[in-house]
Amino acid sequence: MGKLALTQGVVALLGRTAMAQGRVVSIGYQKYGTLILLKEKGFLEEALKPKGVSVQWAQFPAGPPLLQALIGGTLDFGGTGDLPPVFAQASSPDALVYAGNETPTGSSEAIIVPDTSPIRTVRDLRGKRVAVTRGSDAHWLLLASLKNNGLSFKDIEVSYLLPAAARPAFEAGKVDAWSIWDPYLSGVSTPVRSLATGSDCGGGTQFYLARKGFFTDNLDLLHDVIAAVTRCDAWAQANKPDVVKILARSTGLDPAVVARSVEKIEFGFHYITPQVIAQQQHIADTFAAEGLLPSTPKVSDAAPKI
Repeated sequence: MGKLALTQGVVALLGRTAMAQGRVVSIGYQKYGTLILLKEKGFLEEALKPKGVSVQWAQFPAGPPLLQALIGGTLDFGGTGDLPPVFAQASSPDALVYAGNETPTGSSEAIIVPDTSPIRTVRDLRGKRVAVTRGSDAHWLLLASLKNNGLSFKDIEVSYLLPAAARPAFEAGKVDAWSIWDPYLSGVSTPVRSLATGSDCGGGTQFYLARKGFFTDNLDLLHDVIAAVTRCDAWAQANKPDVVKILARSTGLDPAVVARSVEKIEFGFHYITPQVIAQQQHIADTFAAEGLLPSTPKVSDAAPKI
């Protein structure tokens, strides 16, 4: 997939740059990952200041509400896991554009049970209560893992909970298992055992999404945002001890817990490829077949054209 056609229409880009003076670029982020590092390091503000463009940051607890804000027009750019864009495109087909993705880190999400649980495999989840955030990448992990083991959502009792509610429910034994991502995965305070990870189902990819109007009308600013993300990823990969400090502060987690999570990550921005789009389409088709989407999105429609 081409580099977002960032070199097309030079004259038009210059015109949009002039229009951008005094503008605000709104970025949605979660308290873990490259975007919060970008916020803390100030690379984007440094890049946009000469254009007279300021940056507004908004934190979200998960990908689905972040993309709702993006679709609603209050954000220009944000980052989520693999499933939220599928749900967003199914409900608002022409609202978002895939701007890129991070190097997949499948081990950053898992279906977990207490270490003392008699549940040993995904097949043992039949009839059990499982917590997951609706529309999150962990939602895909759960469905894919069930299907890989001859089960479906009809075979379990699903509790749709945001992480802040799911964690106490899990630790109190009100649910039998939890499908969850980092940093919440690394922050569980009780000993746990993993039944499956994102590596088992092609999951664990973090995506960058742009509002369609932002992509269409401010391609030069999107280029600046991507360049700042790329710069931040290079810094993060070379400075993981500093990354741990920032993420421990943002999450309130023990630095040792964060360090174990960060060690799994290979920071790096990638432009969208046909292979990535094919995987996203597979996710979309699988959820649609389960009757969990209002329509089956054509993921390539939300990808930058060559």
